[in-house]
Amino acid sequence: MHVVAPFHDHSKGIRLRLLSYNIQVGIAATGFSDYVFHGWKHLLPSTQRLKNLRRIARMIRDFDIVGLQELDSGSLRSGFINHAEYLAREAKFPHWCDKTNRKLWKMARHSMGLLSRYAPIGVSRHDLPARLSGRGALVARFGNPENPLVLVLAHLSLGRNARCFQMEYLSGLIRGCKHVILMGDLNCSPDSRELSRFLRETGLRMSYPALFTYPSWKPKKHLDHILVSPTIVTGPVEALSYTLSDHLPITMEVSLPEEVLLPGGSKGRKAQAA
Repeated sequence: MHVVAPFHDHSKGIRLRLLSYNIQVGIAATGFSDYVFHGWKHLLPSTQRLKNLRRIARMIRDFDIVGLQELDSGSLRSGFINHAEYLAREAKFPHWCDKTNRKLWKMARHSMGLLSRYAPIGVSRHDLPARLSGRGALVARFGNPENPLVLVLAHLSLGRNARCFQMEYLSGLIRGCKHVILMGDLNCSPDSRELSRFLRETGLRMSYPALFTYPSWKPKKHLDHILVSPTIVTGPVEALSYTLSDHLPITMEVSLPEEVLLPGGSKGRKAQAA
């Protein structure tokens, strides 16, 4: 499934290839029956998990910045492997960071992660408001400290009331920031009241029509998003046809203003937590 936007880029800034993906802790999905027959993989280790993670690593390695949701930061079910670190090394990303959102003793450590070819100048981790804790956001800043690119990775709740509070929190995080990219699984469609209001209040824009990402085997819902500031030129947008999770990955090419001044790529360095 594709949505291709015209890319009339007359700036002298740098182009980035972005990808956002809810990977369902490395569980591939080809139908609703998988939720029943493979549900145990959410709590117990599986020999198939690493095989699927390696497939995901091959798919993401051509991008510049990758935001991943529904990872595990090292517990029984993942074989005590930190998924963000593992995918960064497998896909040869020199920089990575993660945030654990919920801990279920030693059984599971729900997390999210950001992989990058560029070294961030700062990273902050945030717990999003909700009755049941477990949703979070990662904020990474890149380039010019005086006028940086602010990249927010978020995974919002299933309930609308919680999402409204979470979007209000996110609005506060980016208030006053000129160059912003927000991506992740927002668990709501573009025409939802909460997302429409969020776009109005923040000035972020969605440069594409509905792009169905869920469920991956027969997409009917647009839950995964990449939103940008008006200062950022957007190019092709695409939902990639991979059933490596119950969501499809969404990709976007962007061009940043010259004033952001991202440093050169860092390919070949050892992956490290930012």
